[in-house]
Formats: sequence, C-alpha cells, structure tokens
Amino acid sequence: MSAAPKVKTCLWFDDQAREAAEFYVSLLPDSHIGQVSRYPEGQDMAQPGKVLVVEFTLAGTPYQALNGGPHFQLSEAASISVQTEDQAETDRLWRALTADGGAESQCGWLKDRFGLSWQIVPRRATELLGGPDAAKVWPVLMTMHKIDIAALEAAA
Repeated sequence: MSAAPKVKTCLWFDDQAREAAEFYVSLLPDSHIGQVSRYPEGQDMAQPGKVLVVEFTLAGTPYQALNGGPHFQLSEAASISVQTEDQAETDRLWRALTADGGAESQCGWLKDRFGLSWQIVPRRATELLGGPDAAKVWPVLMTMHKIDIAALEAAA
C-alpha cells in the first residue's frame, strides 16, 4: 500500500461532493474515487451517515471534495487546468464540463455545473503562445471561449 499524498487540493461543495467527484473521474484516464468519509453520529453539522469527504484522483493528481454546507462557494480564483493533447480531447472535455448548467468563459476557461472553474488548454496552444509568433497568436486567443487550435495556428 502506498503512502497517502502529502498535499492535495480540497474543493468545498454544499452537498454535491460525491456527485461532482464521480463526474470528474469519468472525464480523464488515471482517475478514480478513493475513500469516502461520512458524518458521524452526534454531529450537529449534518445528518449522520451523509457524505463528508470524497477522496479522488484526477489524471494522477489527488483531490478531496468536501460537503461543507452553503457557507463558502467555489470561484474563478482557483481552477483545475487540463492540458489536452488535441482538438478532439479539447472538444470532448469542453462539451462535458459545460453541459447541464456549465458556462463558457474566455480563453479556454469555463465553469462546470457545480461551479468549479476549469482551464481546458491544448498542448499546441501553449506551444504557440510561448513561440516566436506569440504576438500574433495572443490577440486571436483573446477572442475565443473554447480554444481552437487551427485558428491559433492560422494566426501564427
């Protein structure tokens, strides 16, 4: 048995931690649900047996989803960034994450139906934005919601 990771990101949900974690692990390879902790008897915070924390891994990176109640909300101040291999993977993740109440933003950013912000960034976009034609590529990127690799390559 391997040791638990020393560092992991905790995402605060009102009461959708398990649903969100199950959705997230369905999107990327090398992802799975780990331990699920529940509120114990005698707690004033929630119903005994209700899911408290879901440990999960996304593409090899550990996370926790906490059902902490309505006290705090997710915001764009923190996001999960996924580097995609091609336009097909970009399109697939974009569709899945914006479905059922998600919302597009600019430059590869979006919010999923749970309110979590994501950056879906093709590897090729990163190369172009850091390459010799970056000054031509950046203005085109700034007009996009989902990143279009072909449009960035045309700008370069």
